[in-house]
Amino acid sequence: MTPKRARGEFATTRWTTVNAVRHVSASQAANALAELCEVYWLPLYGYLRRRGYRPEEAQDLTQGFFARLLETDSIRTADPARGRFRSFLLTALKRYVINEHERSAAARRGGGHPHLSLDFDEAERAYALEPATDETPDRLFDRRWATIALDRALERLRAEYLELGRAPLADVLLPYLTDTGQLPPYRAAAARLDITEGAVKVAVHRMRQRYGAILRAEIAETVLGEEEVEAELRELFRAVS
Repeated sequence: MTPKRARGEFATTRWTTVNAVRHVSASQAANALAELCEVYWLPLYGYLRRRGYRPEEAQDLTQGFFARLLETDSIRTADPARGRFRSFLLTALKRYVINEHERSAAARRGGGHPHLSLDFDEAERAYALEPATDETPDRLFDRRWATIALDRALERLRAEYLELGRAPLADVLLPYLTDTGQLPPYRAAAARLDITEGAVKVAVHRMRQRYGAILRAEIAETVLGEEEVEAELRELFRAVS
């Protein structure tokens, strides 16, 4: 179960994790980086599949890449001043693929690397549902990254409402923040919640504001400074548009 967090508090992943692992024990660093890997492996896997690697090849490369990060001190030398965290990860993966190109998939799979609990079956099902477009691997990576950021922000917003004992409100109104399909009118939501339509509008407005604040905090963890947050948010929404 995910530990409860205070309002506005966020997990120390991304650049904050990279900074932290320079000053903690090897076991603490491994735990922090394992959490990081669990969050961000899916966009990298999608990138490899769009590059033309077969599922088993992409799985081996993804596992091997994160195993290398966990086994070596390479991530400890990563410099946040060089830019966005997603760019760092993708560049590191590209370098890893070049270095591993001559090694067989069987050797990577059986080479003694610690394996993370990654649901590649679900990842492959999701990849199969991707639209048949000429989208580049880098573009797919950005879209997957953006989707993860949006989903994590929404889940944290939901967790806040659950902690406050307002699960029914979250269940009924959260879809109005992200669902682009045909949703019932506010008066139908008001009837389900036994409140006024005006109260529903106010609640959705507050949810949207809080969702935006959480999303900004998510993005702020992946860039160097506050001045880059707006630019990254614009890229995020462009990636999923």
